[in-house]
Amino acid sequence: MIPPPDDIDRLMAVMQTAFPPEYGEAWTRRQVEDALLLGHTFYALVSADGREPQGDEPAAGFFLSRHGFEEEELLLLAVDPAHRRKGLASRLLDRLAAEARARGAQRLLLEMRRGNPAEMLYRAHGFAPIGERLKYYRTPGGERLDAITFCRDFN
Repeated sequence: MIPPPDDIDRLMAVMQTAFPPEYGEAWTRRQVEDALLLGHTFYALVSADGREPQGDEPAAGFFLSRHGFEEEELLLLAVDPAHRRKGLASRLLDRLAAEARARGAQRLLLEMRRGNPAEMLYRAHGFAPIGERLKYYRTPGGERLDAITFCRDFN
């Protein structure tokens, strides 16, 4: 899926505000563009009031996912800190689940660093831990952090 450049601008604006720099989780524009060049990578944007941004309206959140056979992996989910606690992340997760099911996914997967405060959100949406990777992530400062893999089955 090749999005219009203004969608990537919106996505990157959220990315820059949503991810704490100490963990190095934010992707570069090049990484996002390269991922979206693949035919099985999808995204959605949400405005501050929960609908798709119109015209030059900024995005308040987004997801980026990758579909493969009967699985869809949530690569990134972000909401601008100024718009958190308004249900936007839940709205994005609901949309991802609906779209993934329409593409034939039987389950959603995601991986996150241990201690990520988003874990409560994912658990509330039916995700459960299925594995871990010890010292998988490396922060820009060199610290090693564990990763936890979560799954949500649609069956």
